[in-house]
This record gives sequence, C-alpha cells and structure tokens, in this order.
Amino acid sequence: MSMKKKKIGINASYLRKPHTGIGQVTTNFLKMLVRDKIQETCLAGRQARYKQDDLEFVLYLEEDIPKDFKLPDNFSKKIFLPVYKRDDLIRKIWWEKFLLPRLVRKDGCDVFISLYQSPTVLDKSIRHIMIVHDIIPKLFSQYLDNARKKLYWKLMEYGIKMADKIIAVSKRTEKDLIEHLSIGADKITTEYIDVDDTYKIEAQNFASLREQNILKKYKINPGYILAGGGYEVRKNVEGAVRAYKLLLERNKKENFLPNFPRLAIYGKVLPESLSLATPIEKILRELNLTKHVILLGEVPQKDLPALFENAVIFIYPSFYEGFGMQILEAMNVGTPAITSKVSSLPEVGGDSVLYCNPDDISDIAMVLKNVLTNYDLREQLKNRGQERAKQFSWEKFSEKILNIIEEM
Repeated sequence: MSMKKKKIGINASYLRKPHTGIGQVTTNFLKMLVRDKIQETCLAGRQARYKQDDLEFVLYLEEDIPKDFKLPDNFSKKIFLPVYKRDDLIRKIWWEKFLLPRLVRKDGCDVFISLYQSPTVLDKSIRHIMIVHDIIPKLFSQYLDNARKKLYWKLMEYGIKMADKIIAVSKRTEKDLIEHLSIGADKITTEYIDVDDTYKIEAQNFASLREQNILKKYKINPGYILAGGGYEVRKNVEGAVRAYKLLLERNKKENFLPNFPRLAIYGKVLPESLSLATPIEKILRELNLTKHVILLGEVPQKDLPALFENAVIFIYPSFYEGFGMQILEAMNVGTPAITSKVSSLPEVGGDSVLYCNPDDISDIAMVLKNVLTNYDLREQLKNRGQERAKQFSWEKFSEKILNIIEEM
C-alpha cells in the first residue's frame, strides 16, 4: 500500500525581491530544491521514510515566479494578495498573519517552511519550520520608531516563539534567540547560508564581465576601495567614510600611497528624513569628499561581482549582522575584506579577513592602511577568502531543511 504524500508548504514571497538578503535565500533554496539531486541526496542518505515522489511542495506567493524558474511536477504555486495591495507593513501583516495560515490549513499542508522570521502562526497539526536571520528590532530599538513597526515586531516575536523548529543562519543569531527571546536551545539548529551563484563565476570569466562595460557604466576605474551593503546607520558606512577621510589626509603628509584610491559606495541612498538612514550626501559635503567618493547607487546583482573583483579592498565595518553576506560575497570573488570583530561577522570571515573596531575610526583607518600598502597581505587574504568561501553551500543548507522535514 502506497504512503500518503507529504505536503510541504513554503512561504516563497521574497522571490519577488531577489536582490534582498531574504530574496537571495528564497531564490537559491528553491533552485536547489527543484533539482532532483538535492532531494535524492537528502532522502537516499539513510533509510528515509519518504521517497522523492512522496513529497509534494506548494509555493505561496504574492507575485508569480520568474518565467525562467521551471517547477517540477511535484511543485505547485498559489498566488494571492489581500484587497489592500500596497506593498507596505499593512499588507505584509495581512498576508503573513491572516491570509497565509488560512490557505495553508485549507490546502492540508503537513509541514510549512517560513524562509524568514514572520508573524505566521499555524495550527498545531501543521509542523512549522522557520528560518531566522536576525532579531535586529529587539536589539536596536530605533528600528521600532512607529506604531506599525512595533506591532509587526510584536507579532513576529510571537511567530518565532510559536514555530516548531527554528533554523538560525549563524551562531550569533542562535545565541540572540536564546538570550533575548528565551527560546530553548533544543528548538534551534544553525546552518549557514551562501551567496548567489553570480559570485561563483570562475575568475577568468570576469574578463567577459568587464567587456560588458560594467565599470564604464558606473564611471569608475579598477583599483578603488569598495564599501556599501546599505545605508542604515547599523551598517556603519559613515565609519568607513570617516576612516577614508582620515587616511586621505595622512597620505597628503606621509605619501605612503602615490595614487590614493577613490572610495566607491554601492546601495540605494535613503531619504535623510528616515531615522535609520545615514545622511551620506551631507557627510560627504561636510568632509569635502565629493570629488574622492563616488556613490554608485542601487546596483543590480549581476553587476556586483565585477564591482567587487575590480576593487583593491572591500570595507564593511558594520555594527551588527545576523550573517554578513556581503563579506562572503567579497571572499568568493577574491577581494580582500575588512570587517568588524562583532556579531556574526567573525563566523563568516574566520581568518580570511581583517578585523577592526567599528566604534574606532582610527582603528578602521589603520587596518585599511595595512591592506592598501601591503600587496602580499592582499594576496594572502584573497587566497584565504576564496578557500574559506567553499565551506558555505546552498546544498548543505537545503539538505538541513529537508532532513528536518523528514524527521517531523
């Protein structure tokens, strides 16, 4: 007698936002999942209760999937929105908290996967796995600067606590969940994520990226210092800029670099009225750096590997990261990186990046000078980074989730 198929629902909403961190996780997890190989690898590794054909997947979406994203026969999709369609917190709460659980229950899912922390709470008959990337609003109160954000976080915190199993993307996030949300360690497992496949192109293929005039598009020549990843105050782009200014002024006196590189910063510039936004344009004017720093703006994912590869160094002195994907992106491409010795960043960088104190501009500048003036050090960091990057794998991440499903 054949076994009843196990139906697995997945919140794949962030497929519509592929350039965000959660969008990358959603896209790459599903790419692995739709490959027969990953299901076979997971389910053939030991005496599995479920064969590949016994698993049925349902993707829950706010927009249709890209046309080039082909689904196997054991996959289906449900696209739906509330009457209120503006993409803001009201719609987000309505979709995640009310409409999604109702449809998951109606569809008879046995297991549900939330690919990010959310307010979704399901009936106890449905086993719920939730990926938690960070709990930043709990740690930084400035992220809760209005009533809607406070409500959303309250609902999200409850959703995290009610999940049956949590997968944290770093040991730091796991510790935060235990310490700040009082979640039992036995309920949490940690599995590292990876970067998008665009960063894993072999080095010799970057020549073709340059031939596409990517650097010309951004009006920049090779050999710049790269920073970015977002203009939230937490990302500490201001620290990178002020360290750059300090080093630039020192170089005028000491001349340790005949041709001091420009600083290029990628990311969408946020309105200065936002409390969490770094007023980058104002800072550059005050420091008289507008001729030395180029703001690249929001950069498509396909352009970023070439921008990383042509940088002499990537600097990312963030105050806090749940994972630190930007550092891993630099490591994959072979760009030497400087980052903070706080939160999850040392977990990602290991001994393949250099660390600074994000609160100390002089320290950031000192580390930056060490790398800029030492070619051998840059080569060591390049080789170490590319070697360490191999330890991170979407296949491992996906297998972890499938193994948990099998055990439920």
